[in-house]
Amino acid sequence: MDIDDIAEEVLAALRGGRQIAPLSTRDPAFDLAAAYQVTAAVRRRREAGGERPVGRKIGFTNRTIWAQYGVYAPMWGYVYDRTLAPLDAPFSLTGLCEPRIEPEIVFGLASAPAPDMDEAALLGCVDWVAHGFEIVQSIFPGWRISGADAVAGAGMHGALLIGQRHTVRAGAGDWPRALSGFGIDLKRNDAVVDHGQASNVLGGPLSALRHLVGVLADDLVNQPLAAGEIVTTGTLTRAFPIVPGETWTTALTGVALEPISVTLI
Repeated sequence: MDIDDIAEEVLAALRGGRQIAPLSTRDPAFDLAAAYQVTAAVRRRREAGGERPVGRKIGFTNRTIWAQYGVYAPMWGYVYDRTLAPLDAPFSLTGLCEPRIEPEIVFGLASAPAPDMDEAALLGCVDWVAHGFEIVQSIFPGWRISGADAVAGAGMHGALLIGQRHTVRAGAGDWPRALSGFGIDLKRNDAVVDHGQASNVLGGPLSALRHLVGVLADDLVNQPLAAGEIVTTGTLTRAFPIVPGETWTTALTGVALEPISVTLI
């Protein structure tokens, strides 16, 4: 399959709120290298259409959900200005295919991280940390995907809703310990549906960020992380299907971040 043809098909599906047959079922040779070429090609088209990339989402960092999807390694996709939404208003699911909700930790970068940095050094690149929801979706019916499908399908990204941002200052606070050891409850209409913990995402959000930096260092077609980018680090719980009329909230323990809430319409 031609990379530009796939990019056109994926973008049309995203813009039309419709689903397409998985790419891996049409071409068994379609792999991650080709999928990340699609990522770059879709970015060029979205930029040409007036969208602006503002960061990245990391997906499948939570090893506890790998068997559910049949995907056994993390991946990433772009976040755009048009896929960012406030948490202070109801969120519309219109145009999203089989959406699911994921509670995550989000970083804002003050400077570009380097591949040889450890997690302490990476924290020094972080301007702020926040709690947020990523709304993921599947342009492939039934979430029947390979890792390459997930990458080519815009990283399964639908929207990113970011809560209060907390400035990270060098040497201030206990962010390294807190970000690797906190717990979280995810609630639907006030009923707890799952419990998660920081270590679910590759050992902690900073570990997930370190993984992304390393992956991008070997990427020949997509750009490395830059100052000012937003990175959301993967779901801390299982991802749950969502429908209009629901209100989803979180409660966190062991980290100085506020709970968040969103009502879906």
